[in-house]
Amino acid sequence: MRVYVPLTLPGLAEAHKAGELGPAPLRAYAVTPALREWYVSDDIEELEYAALGRAATASLRLLAEDAAAPRKRVVVALDVADKAVTADEGSDEAALGRVALAAPARLTVAASVHVDADDARADVAAAAGAVTASDAGDDDARSTVDDADEHELLWFGVQEIPGLLA
Repeated sequence: MRVYVPLTLPGLAEAHKAGELGPAPLRAYAVTPALREWYVSDDIEELEYAALGRAATASLRLLAEDAAAPRKRVVVALDVADKAVTADEGSDEAALGRVALAAPARLTVAASVHVDADDARADVAAAAGAVTASDAGDDDARSTVDDADEHELLWFGVQEIPGLLA
């Protein structure tokens, strides 16, 4: 199963240094039955893109908690055994697709890393400041978060992590 772990650049640096994502339980996003129902699609690529987007929004929440982190969303895609994943979806829409991994995951099993381009920083900074209000239903804040979502995350191989952190 492909899961998407939201991080910040400092979080990615810690994972790179440790060689693993953790500690457990590790929160991630994946194609879950609830996400399938919400997204109303049977196309696995579309569903995985939706899960990646959910993780990118969760990365905004991490940025909101860490004012010192560079204003870039970071998501690590991992392939893990289905049995390693349990649903962690609460009743709110923000939790759709959320899962938990019972153990830390070696960074070597990462399929890719997704990070915002430099030109997204201003929109991501604004969205990080608005994500809490957006989650509470504020339409103006939701629009600000949507502006960040307009920026596609760039794809990087795991071997490119040192360059991302430089």
